[in-house]
Amino acid sequence: MGMFYIAALTVLGTVGQDSLGLVVRDQVDLIEVNHFFDEHGNRILDQVIFYDWSGPDGRFHVRDWRLLKKPGQLPVRCWKTGSYRCIWYDGNTMREVEATDVRETWTQHDPEVTNRKFLPRSSRRTLQRKDVSRTAGKAVH
Repeated sequence: MGMFYIAALTVLGTVGQDSLGLVVRDQVDLIEVNHFFDEHGNRILDQVIFYDWSGPDGRFHVRDWRLLKKPGQLPVRCWKTGSYRCIWYDGNTMREVEATDVRETWTQHDPEVTNRKFLPRSSRRTLQRKDVSRTAGKAVH
């Protein structure tokens, strides 16, 4: 899987697009790598949180999140565009999320849960889902 991931990054970086529709792509404003610890300093979880900026609210709202299971999920700087990208297998789906900004935090609270006070989970836009019924591999919301 590691060699395939590197090959996929190389191909996508070179070609710049997925002409076969095999990758589900999303654009967000901020990617946060969060390390959540309890009050004793024990690591509870590592997660990647995807945010959209809300101008009317003057704050970031969580769009979606994933547990950080492998270093390959970490955002990487794309020097050509100045953006950051996460590319990983999300279940059976290859996913790419691009953002203009990235941050890494170490907290004793879960930022994703805290953000629910400002935007309930039911109101989130979430990352695209791959529609398995379509043969062209197009993603739908």
